[in-house]
Amino acid sequence: MQTMHPNDGFSQEKIFIIQPGEGKTAHDLEKEAVSLIESAGALHAGTVFQAVRTIHPATYIGSGKLSELRERLSGLEITVLFNGDLTPSQTLNISAALDDRKVIDRTTLILDIFAKNAKSSEGKLQVELAQLEYMYPRLKGKGSALSRLGGGIGTRGPGETKLETDRRRIRTRIHYLENRLEEVKSRRKLFNEHRKKSEANTVALIGYTNTGKSTLLNALTEANVLAENKLFATLDPTTRKMVVDGSEFLLTDTVGFLRELPHNLISAFESTLESALECDLALIVCDATDDYEMQLKTTLQILQDLDCQAPYRIVINKSESLKNFDTFPPGSLFISAKTGSGLDRLKYEILHFFQAEYSSVRLRIPYAKMGEYSRLRQFCTEISSEYTDQFLEVLAKVSARNLPKFSQFRTA
Repeated sequence: MQTMHPNDGFSQEKIFIIQPGEGKTAHDLEKEAVSLIESAGALHAGTVFQAVRTIHPATYIGSGKLSELRERLSGLEITVLFNGDLTPSQTLNISAALDDRKVIDRTTLILDIFAKNAKSSEGKLQVELAQLEYMYPRLKGKGSALSRLGGGIGTRGPGETKLETDRRRIRTRIHYLENRLEEVKSRRKLFNEHRKKSEANTVALIGYTNTGKSTLLNALTEANVLAENKLFATLDPTTRKMVVDGSEFLLTDTVGFLRELPHNLISAFESTLESALECDLALIVCDATDDYEMQLKTTLQILQDLDCQAPYRIVINKSESLKNFDTFPPGSLFISAKTGSGLDRLKYEILHFFQAEYSSVRLRIPYAKMGEYSRLRQFCTEISSEYTDQFLEVLAKVSARNLPKFSQFRTA
């Protein structure tokens, strides 16, 4: 059990962590929770680790530990963070066991950071929808309990309103936000189709939060995008133009991922991620100074969950002090976005990938075989098309691995 920090910074909310589990994984998650707390603008007030042999349906951890914690926190203005996911009833029961103290879980904390960092109108819509959908099942008959929470973490965004007293109004608001986001998604789809037809080659920076993606975007494009040493500093995607040996690419920085990030939070940002998920090449950025294996595993799992089919390269950032490169995945690209080392090699690899991977081909499709071509359309990007008396003639961009599928239609 860790000792509590001094009660300085009275204007800041103080958060005490209940960390379920034990061993390295639990300590790593606790360390991450401290970073989340700091990113939310609060202070870490201490941690208690609790091995959980059996999950208690009512309170997750046992009543004995809660009684001990209630005595320890007695008289202190401290919020309790359960660093995991709680059901609505568990949240309320733990709060009651701790003398009606404010209790939040990991998802609530992350949503609060999202609300703090969302800048675009779309990002704000997505955050509010995710917050309301998470809040809604926690309101049943407990409006007064929520009203006791006051301000601070978990109350930014829609939490600052009186919506919690009227579930019907929340349902109406959720429906409105869903419709607005569908409109945004339709516009984004049209934009992506236009981008593909313009033959723009797209590269997405994807990976764990705080691995240096924004710093890398700035280094490759000479942009001036916010790059902070905080979790989820980047929430809205940012796209900038990059030129390598006269060839232009669109480089997009995306929201960072986090282990055990609830899938509904990623789903909430699926339309924002769409431009990255449909990229021509993904650069998965890992931090050489941290647990890069966990970062890579988490990123690949989330991309799989989102059905991202884009080819990728692994980029190991912050590698300027590395002495041994053998432990990293074969083919990894080692860079330092901060010092610039390895960036010329990275640019060359991007250029080489597109030169080797994609070809412009001319296709001539007899109308009798339009059904067959329609099934193949998903494997190419049409640049232009023209209907003649006997054929549909298409100029398309096709990856090397899919070229054989179009052999019967190719003219050049």
